Amino acid sequence: MTTFVLASCSQQPKAPAGPSPVGTEAPVIVPGGPGTPARTATPGERVGPTPSPTVAADVRFAERMIPHHRQALEMTSLVEARTTNESIRAVARQIAAAQGPEIRAMTSWLAELGRTVPAGHGHEQGMAGYGMATQEELNALRAARGGPFDRLFLQLMTRHHEGAVKMAGEQLAGGRDQRMRLLAKDVYAGQSLEIDRMRKLLASLRA
Repeated sequence: MTTFVLASCSQQPKAPAGPSPVGTEAPVIVPGGPGTPARTATPGERVGPTPSPTVAADVRFAERMIPHHRQALEMTSLVEARTTNESIRAVARQIAAAQGPEIRAMTSWLAELGRTVPAGHGHEQGMAGYGMATQEELNALRAARGGPFDRLFLQLMTRHHEGAVKMAGEQLAGGRDQRMRLLAKDVYAGQSLEIDRMRKLLASLRA
């Protein structure tokens, strides 16, 4: 009898080590990246390991980047009525198309943590050194038209992007949350390219 019991126990399946393949019984939802929807895992797909834990650097990144992005959207909203330069209009459209979804992704992420989303532009929230425009600079941008607007917009937005790249670099150095790290990589890469484009545009206007 004892031998039978031991033999029976030895035939019990072992728990899988690591991610398990998705079966066909119930759908498994795989979260999307920043600004992208979730999807349903396919049968047999191995679902990845549990994401890295959230740390203070992750929260700080989202809470600073949201108001930072908001100010960029405020500046791009001024472009259409103040310039006929199609290159600058294209830059503004590209910035708005990228940063609107990123704001929504970070807002949703903070809500999942039970954190209050920052209000306004965050001038008083440790944003010094991250390229934020002052109220006086924003007022000057609103008042400008044509060539003066083009030059001021490019100057302010280039500095603003440099601040975002700096912030993203800090997140990549100290953050752990996979969603925020992916978003920081997007910000770092996308805004670095836009900085180069805006610098070339500004140089052409000064020539």
